[in-house]
Amino acid sequence: MSPQLSAVIPVYNEQEGLPLLFERLYPALDALGRSYEVVFVDDGSTDGSVAQLRRQFERRPDVTRVVLLARNAGQHLAILAAFAQTRGAYVITLDADLQNPPEEIARIVAAMDAGADYVGTIRRSRQDVLWRRAASRLMNRLREGTTSIRITDQGCMLRGYHRSVVDAVNHCTEVSTYVPALAYTFARHPVEIEVAHAERMLGQSKYSLYRLIRLNFDLMTGFSTAPLQFFSLAGTVIAVISLLLVAYLAIRRLIVGPEAEGLFTLFGVAFFLIGVALIGLGVVGEYVGRIWPGRAGRGRRSEPDAGGRLCPPRRRSPLSQDAALRRCRDCARGHGPR
Repeated sequence: MSPQLSAVIPVYNEQEGLPLLFERLYPALDALGRSYEVVFVDDGSTDGSVAQLRRQFERRPDVTRVVLLARNAGQHLAILAAFAQTRGAYVITLDADLQNPPEEIARIVAAMDAGADYVGTIRRSRQDVLWRRAASRLMNRLREGTTSIRITDQGCMLRGYHRSVVDAVNHCTEVSTYVPALAYTFARHPVEIEVAHAERMLGQSKYSLYRLIRLNFDLMTGFSTAPLQFFSLAGTVIAVISLLLVAYLAIRRLIVGPEAEGLFTLFGVAFFLIGVALIGLGVVGEYVGRIWPGRAGRGRRSEPDAGGRLCPPRRRSPLSQDAALRRCRDCARGHGPR
């Protein structure tokens, strides 16, 4: 029988904090009074995290499942690997560093009981260093200006997804994405709630400034054609200015006579060709941008369930078939991580 709730937790070098996570997570889930499973996905840890997960599975094999990735694939690919193994009607994601208190899961479940199929969260009194808060605000504004994704706090991974949304995400074939934004595109009743946020007590953050920039680059290129449209606009502006320059030089040549042996005319023609090339690049990019959502499995074909939620045709995620990427041990069937 499938559980009512699945908690997905990516783990990467969290050996020090895992015991405290176990102490708080399982009582918080037990207090819900619902059947549940906890799906840990180890993202290629090099410390003793896998050993900690093994011991926890031995303590609670009835509700603990573990997915091991053969190498570090990144937080969002790790979550996608776990999504392919979840069975619950509600799927909750949270980080292993306890900055997202497990006790807040109850509030997400309540919001989903009220009809939401996607529950985003906003960190209240955020406990991060100044540069991380500033970078997060900047990236949020950049995302809002270039995409149709409306997520107030994109850095908070404590989120809830209905099974229909998770199935839609599993149906996609892309291998570089931002899971909350991808899930948001399939949600029909998204809501956001405020949650508590705590300072990291053990270990170090795995997100450097470079990785934050890479993440937001994936977000912009995966969910918007604005960068391609910028090239088209820039090419159009350059082409128009260069045409005006050539026209001005032609009139000046008639009035003043030849100057600098046609050097400025050559510049005008060169800039015009550059503008045309940028316009062509933007047009090609527009075609690619129209094709990509279909190739990635983000098609419009879907069927509503009894609650009005979208249910795309079930198809096994390609990620779960990639044996080179991960080794999956299905702990719920009696095979622990080795």
